[in-house]
Amino acid sequence: MPTFEIDQYELHATKYRVKANSEGEAVAKLLAGEGELVDQSQEFIEVADNYGLPTNEFPELARELEKLGVLGIDDDVIPSICIVYEV
Repeated sequence: MPTFEIDQYELHATKYRVKANSEGEAVAKLLAGEGELVDQSQEFIEVADNYGLPTNEFPELARELEKLGVLGIDDDVIPSICIVYEV
């Protein structure tokens, strides 16, 4: 039986420290890459079902998932899946 690896989109929250004069300045600095990562602060939130593989680009996989009851016929995306490949 083949083995597959699958990358799944997930939402995480990560904490950063930024020295600034205001909240707005702190956000601007973080977005500019000036934040300092707080070690071991990453927290899983949920699987990111709003992202995924477009069914029109992976029609064979989409058809198989429809037959397995994972997708509906009108689904545009295979939810949360970034990539799947055989190893």
